Amino acid sequence: MKPLATFRNCFNVLVLVFSLSPMAAQGVIDVPNPIIPGFHPDPSICRVGNDYYLVNSSFQYFPGVPLYHSTDLVHWEQIGNILSRPSQLALEGATSWTGIYAPTLRYHKGTFYLITTNVGGKGNFVVSATNPLGPWSEPRWLQQGGIDPSLFWDDDDRCYMVSNPDDGIFLCTINPDTGQQLTESKLLWRGTGGRYPEGPHIYKKDGYYYLLISEGGTEMAHSLTIARSRQIEGPYEPCPDNPILTNCCQQGQSKQVQGTGHGDFVQAADGTWWVTFLAFRRYGGDYHHLGRETFLAPVEWPEGGWPVVNGGAPIDTAFVAPRQRLFTQPFTHPEWIYIQNPQPDRYEFLADGTLRLHAGPPLAQNNRPTFVGCRQEAANMVAEADVRLTQSTARDEAGLSVYQINDGMQNFCVCRFGKGYSVKLEARLKTMVDTKMRLLRGDHARLRITSDGNVYTYQFSEDEGKTWQTVGSHSCTLVSTEVAGGFTGVVIGLYASGSPDSFADFTLNFR
Repeated sequence: MKPLATFRNCFNVLVLVFSLSPMAAQGVIDVPNPIIPGFHPDPSICRVGNDYYLVNSSFQYFPGVPLYHSTDLVHWEQIGNILSRPSQLALEGATSWTGIYAPTLRYHKGTFYLITTNVGGKGNFVVSATNPLGPWSEPRWLQQGGIDPSLFWDDDDRCYMVSNPDDGIFLCTINPDTGQQLTESKLLWRGTGGRYPEGPHIYKKDGYYYLLISEGGTEMAHSLTIARSRQIEGPYEPCPDNPILTNCCQQGQSKQVQGTGHGDFVQAADGTWWVTFLAFRRYGGDYHHLGRETFLAPVEWPEGGWPVVNGGAPIDTAFVAPRQRLFTQPFTHPEWIYIQNPQPDRYEFLADGTLRLHAGPPLAQNNRPTFVGCRQEAANMVAEADVRLTQSTARDEAGLSVYQINDGMQNFCVCRFGKGYSVKLEARLKTMVDTKMRLLRGDHARLRITSDGNVYTYQFSEDEGKTWQTVGSHSCTLVSTEVAGGFTGVVIGLYASGSPDSFADFTLNFR
């Protein structure tokens, strides 16, 4: 079970109960948002019977496209990653600006389809599987460009693809089992005038084709807008109440949650409608470092009418998350991710549960580093590891990284210092590097990182956690998207860098 799953399971209010409540009838409920916290942007959702499946963007991380399952829309468990083979996902040189953008997950006549974009790679592609746990097919590459592609099957089983080449939403028909484009791309809509019209999804309801998109860019002004037509090729009439979701308004401007947009509708088994969408939580002012997260809101969608999200009200959080303890899952759990395609011989899982990492290039070089980590999902967190550095030289180090992007991170490690060893805390932001060091008695230490959402504090122990020494602390804003850049969120990882003959042993799970 994921660290936050225990918290989620304490909410014994199911979606069915929500849908029958008086508040739900008005379109406003207190969902425990975010439903999937931390770096989980661009959610796409589909329902198969009583099961819901949801996917997110993964950018430069491998394996790609985390896959979640739920039976009530509130409690989610990660059950896998869809792009799990290097042949499906080439990430050479990928950064927090590139890699896998905005997947869409759909189910049609016994088969799951996922369509997405490898930005910086070969572009748009589709994969499929009859079981969501896989195996998923090899990519079928697509002709129509743009990002955020989506699939829609009409009543005659024709498969349509929409994406956003040329700063607009374009439509074509494809064969999803081969990737062949069958018709010319046709412009449907350029949105309401907001920048970056993207994230398109088509739904058919009450004789209308509804086209949902996001506009405004994935920052403070992000929003959802919608248009509809009697014909799938248009013309599309915009909703008179656009945007149908935004926190960039007088009612929403003071809320912690901002950047609401990029959503996907789903109809529950009881007939109610919901939307999953991304947003971020601000800490320390107008900064967010946990990344864009997955939220849920109710939708009123009267017959022949326009959808109304959350009763027209802005979105806010509905809980205070408990402390997250990282590194509690076995390394076989799907929450563990690597930067770019990992080099397998650098990762050695010993019989006693120890992880041995063989040194790779420095994290700042962004060239398949030796790194494996977990998304930070709560502002209040702690991460610990025993680190022992072996066969090391002057440039070798191993430890923990608070990683946002290759030139925006905070590394806490054991390293060589003269003839001995030290603990080093290094904060890196673009060309600026701040370093603090403390001498060690031996070649190992227990390293601990804690955070309250405003600062990360770095401590080490040489007596198995009986006493701790503080090396320093740094603001969380230094690894925020606004300062460090990138489209992701903080991933707390274990890493080793330096000469190829050196390695480090990591022991986890202390309490």
